[in-house]
Amino acid sequence: MSKNQLPSYQVVADEMKMATLAVTPAELHGLLAGLISGGLSQQDQSWQPMLFDYTNDGMGWPSAALEQAQALFNVTSAQLTSDEMVLNLLLPNAEGEEAIFALADALSDWVNHYISGLGLAGAAFNKASEEAKEALADLEEMARLGVDEDDDLQEQAELLEQVIEHVKACTLLIHAEFGAKTSSSETPTIH
Repeated sequence: MSKNQLPSYQVVADEMKMATLAVTPAELHGLLAGLISGGLSQQDQSWQPMLFDYTNDGMGWPSAALEQAQALFNVTSAQLTSDEMVLNLLLPNAEGEEAIFALADALSDWVNHYISGLGLAGAAFNKASEEAKEALADLEEMARLGVDEDDDLQEQAELLEQVIEHVKACTLLIHAEFGAKTSSSETPTIH
């Protein structure tokens, strides 16, 4: 896995299942992204006790699962702080008619846990810009969206992709306002 590439959804799901942790990859990624976007330091392990409290009644995680979470934290942090403004969400990549329902459910889980992560990190939305408040309101609305099995599934799949892109944009906007800024280790050279 490269510095900016998420692991596969299934690899993370298998690791969580082996560790008997009741958290899905989408929930885990959303929570970590929310903690990072909410301003939690990316330079230490202060996110781990919050993760343990939120997902495992305060108990630590098995080392292999924690390594997976650390790798996911690192990739997410790198994506959120990159100048490229690219964010990938850890969502299932299934095929077939049922895939759209699984994707919609996972997106809802991701967004709900992202919002929880913002709260755990202490993001002060009462002092936020109007844009950040609007982005949070949009996320809260998108967390309640679902797929109607009686409608055209192809059309709904296309709409869901648009919603996913909007979730990414809202996440990047919120991170830009609340996220801890990484300090560059290089001193700029003046010529």
